[in-house]
Amino acid sequence: MAEGRRNRRHPHNLQGVLQLAVEAGSAADGPAPVAPMSEERKEWLTQALAEVTKGQMSEVEQMKQCLDVLRKDGMSVREREGEEERDEDDEDEREAALELLSELCENLDNARDLMVLGGLELCVSQCLCHAQSGVRWRAAQLIACCAQNMPEVQFHLLSMGALPKLLQLTDSDPHPTVRVKALYAVSCLVREQEAGLQAFLSHDGFSVLMRGMQSDNEKLRTKSAFLLLNLLTAHPEQKDTVLSMGMAQQLVSVLRTPHSSFHEHVLGALCCLVDECPQGLSDCRSPSLGLEELLKQRARELQGKEESQEELDFCERLRALCFRGQKSDDNGMDR
Repeated sequence: MAEGRRNRRHPHNLQGVLQLAVEAGSAADGPAPVAPMSEERKEWLTQALAEVTKGQMSEVEQMKQCLDVLRKDGMSVREREGEEERDEDDEDEREAALELLSELCENLDNARDLMVLGGLELCVSQCLCHAQSGVRWRAAQLIACCAQNMPEVQFHLLSMGALPKLLQLTDSDPHPTVRVKALYAVSCLVREQEAGLQAFLSHDGFSVLMRGMQSDNEKLRTKSAFLLLNLLTAHPEQKDTVLSMGMAQQLVSVLRTPHSSFHEHVLGALCCLVDECPQGLSDCRSPSLGLEELLKQRARELQGKEESQEELDFCERLRALCFRGQKSDDNGMDR
């Protein structure tokens, strides 16, 4: 038994304990023993569970401490009296707290616990509108981390009005990193989330993406174009909505700006808008846009550039859809 204990793989979390139990059950050769569990095994299992619980509680306590740091901003003047000299230290402390929360909330259980602790309300109500840009973008990053693939957290954030605040930051924050992180959070709330998409539509989210593609922030242009492509691919029923905004014309205008790698996503979005959509075809075929000649020129520029193959594929597909009356299925959107 002593040798077996030396060779035992001690789990580091609850999943490990459960996995060990499953493996132990699978390894049994005969029916489950009717004899009671030995005291030695009871002791080991108790210690293992205690260690797991201790680790989980430790992470919850860390999150509580981080929230205490962030709540200092909500203290009254009297409560903060005598702390003016610590402003710079407080800034570093707040940013460090948000960084740690993002790291901890990569664990989905911790993300749920943060929601229960009121951390997301604090993040939305105070941190997203904080005077320090480092706090704003880290708050947006934390929201994205918690919301990703977590419908329960997504609904919670949507119910407290997080999306319009994030769209506003994406659209007009003076700090470029805040705008990029805010758009990342928007993406985590609206992709594959119907309630998020409806909120996005009601707050004119497509216009925010269009302005993002026209900004001088390269990362924001890229992420805006990618989210537009993703949404049009997943929700073709939204084509009429964006076409009524003049999206086709504006996307072609974007293509006429100095070439950038994000033009691949712009071309992909245009392919979505014309595929099985008469209005999209009509818009893109308008002689005033000069799209056919633009696509021919772009195709010549991209020929032989391996790194631009996907953009070239979109370019050729768009030409086929609009101007040759045939579809190039091998260059389709399902990539």
